[in-house]
Amino acid sequence: MDNTRFQPITLDDVRGAHKMLSGVARITAMETSRHLSSLVGAPVHLKCENLQRTGSFKIRGAYVRIAGLRPEERAAGVVAASAGNHAQGVALAASLLGVRSTVFMPVGAPLPKVAATRDYGAEVRLHGTVVDETLRAAIAYAESTGAVFIHPFDHPDIIAGQGTVGLEVLEQCPEVRTVLVGVGGGGLLAGMAVAIKALRPDVRVVGVQAAGAAAYPPSLAAGRPLALGSVATMADGIMVGRPGDVPFAVVRDLVDDVVTVSEDALSSALLLCLERAKLVVEPAGASSVAALLASPRSFEGPVVAVLSGGNVDPLLMQRILRHGMSAAGRYLSLRLRLTDRPGALAGLLAMLSAADANVLDISHMRTDPRLGLTEAEVEVHLETKGPEHRAAVSAALEDAGYTVIG
Repeated sequence: MDNTRFQPITLDDVRGAHKMLSGVARITAMETSRHLSSLVGAPVHLKCENLQRTGSFKIRGAYVRIAGLRPEERAAGVVAASAGNHAQGVALAASLLGVRSTVFMPVGAPLPKVAATRDYGAEVRLHGTVVDETLRAAIAYAESTGAVFIHPFDHPDIIAGQGTVGLEVLEQCPEVRTVLVGVGGGGLLAGMAVAIKALRPDVRVVGVQAAGAAAYPPSLAAGRPLALGSVATMADGIMVGRPGDVPFAVVRDLVDDVVTVSEDALSSALLLCLERAKLVVEPAGASSVAALLASPRSFEGPVVAVLSGGNVDPLLMQRILRHGMSAAGRYLSLRLRLTDRPGALAGLLAMLSAADANVLDISHMRTDPRLGLTEAEVEVHLETKGPEHRAAVSAALEDAGYTVIG
């Protein structure tokens, strides 16, 4: 991408975007988390962009970008490629501005996200199995039709629009000392850094990436954007293999640090947001909370953690919650060998009940070449009360003579 035509993004750009978004984007709530505050030892506030229109911050940048198009560009329509949040942001922004939009999405995109994008007014075209293939199709469509390609993060207007979140953070929490922001390509992090550092250079701005898709740390070390060989994370909203050229320059100059978080931390953070804050947050949106859980005493408070989105597929949510419960020591899955006789299974269930473990699922196998003539195998999934209780249940099973094989 040729960035020589782009001027540096300034506070005035972000303020102009904020004025443009008046009546379009919501000023989302700032909620205090007592639980996280107790872990950090200082106030922790959650900036709830998961409650934004379309379920994420993306409407901000998309609207500013499309609103800035010339009349002839608007007449040609816009095109985007996305597996979810950017798709919905572009669709709604274009609809509000009376611009025709076409959005390319992967064939395997979650059906609720596809339906929502259509409902917001876009023509949806399913193409490719990964976002890179979808992106190439969208660019080819732009070249063949003259439609304007709306990049999810690599454009100054997008960054200025996302930066309006930073203005709101400073207004809602003027005493803030640290701001945590999930980062994929870098549009939100860069925009917020422009706004915050211009007004409050003393505030520490920290980006958070999933460890399996962390392109920024090696890129910052090299001084230029580098592409990862592969990416793998449940946080699809920040699963980007290469930083954007435009946001990279801002992040390099203004952001204090970029940290990484594990999949366990992401799933635990999502579970915490749901249980303790009563907020539905997608894995990418929970990355800021994951950083707090992973290293709670590393951030000076008051802390603002940005919940960037809440568009999570229900089936993925189910898997993540189970993973989060396991990471939090509240889920135990194991296989047992027991004697194949009447009452053996009932005895096992009675023992688990006495140990105060809640049986979620159980399967009983009696015929398998691996089993002896008088053996049966049971796979059981249990809900426990935490790491200590989980260890106590395992110990009780072994003390009772059951053979735990996995």
